[in-house]
Amino acid sequence: MRPRDLWLRFETYHDVTYFTPESRAVTDALGCRGGWMGYFGMRAAPLGAASPEVVTSACFGFAPWMVHRALPDAWEVASPRRFLAARLEGVDAALRRILGDVSGLAEAAELAVEAASRASTAGRVLGAANAALPLPPQPHLALWQACTTLRESRGDGHLAALVAADLEPCEALVLFGADKGLEPAYLRSARGWSEDEWAAAEAALRDRGLLADGLTAAGRELRAEVERRTDEAAARPWTALGPERTARFAELMTPVARLVGERNEAMRTNPMAIDPVRELPA
Repeated sequence: MRPRDLWLRFETYHDVTYFTPESRAVTDALGCRGGWMGYFGMRAAPLGAASPEVVTSACFGFAPWMVHRALPDAWEVASPRRFLAARLEGVDAALRRILGDVSGLAEAAELAVEAASRASTAGRVLGAANAALPLPPQPHLALWQACTTLRESRGDGHLAALVAADLEPCEALVLFGADKGLEPAYLRSARGWSEDEWAAAEAALRDRGLLADGLTAAGRELRAEVERRTDEAAARPWTALGPERTARFAELMTPVARLVGERNEAMRTNPMAIDPVRELPA
């Protein structure tokens, strides 16, 4: 099974972290001013009270002003420790609403925790920070924590592939959107880039022969190479788990991810073209 197929399953489960009513409620209760302060506070909390420059680098795709608007002010609203507790509280409430019965996830949690323990943390800042957090005792939350570690470790590897491809953050987003056929205005707005910055990124990609009226052959080749390298860098946990147990994890997570995708409105409006309902088998 391809690492990307596994990613679709654990990414979907992880995504309840930020874009659910429960998540927004807990960060509003902390005193966050807007959803993005809550997002960056919760996502960056494993790093401690990190500076906006560090978080901009680690999150890569966001325009710097979006991070600077949230940080370091978020650390005045609440400590990173409190943000960690809040995100776990929001995740718990969201999963209970979406799944109804959160029992029966112990086997999936055991497999995910073992896989996450084998995920590389070398050069992977967000992956390492999440791997260092204590594991919640409840299986549905232990599963979420493991999926979060796997997601951030894979994401760190993806950023390394983008850097190796000499793509700046906005350029990477333009290339991704052209490959997926996404609306540029929506994708640009979702990550905070201005029209001028987007146009400059498009011009840079044209100069490299990667973009014309859509992706060029070279652009498609580079996109495929980035995804190939991302998958290769994310394979270690599943190689360690072995093919039979990896297949079992996928089997267990498929209906869970589909249900999360069906019942989590954010999955239908996310800017990264994730659609577990369409892509996962019924």
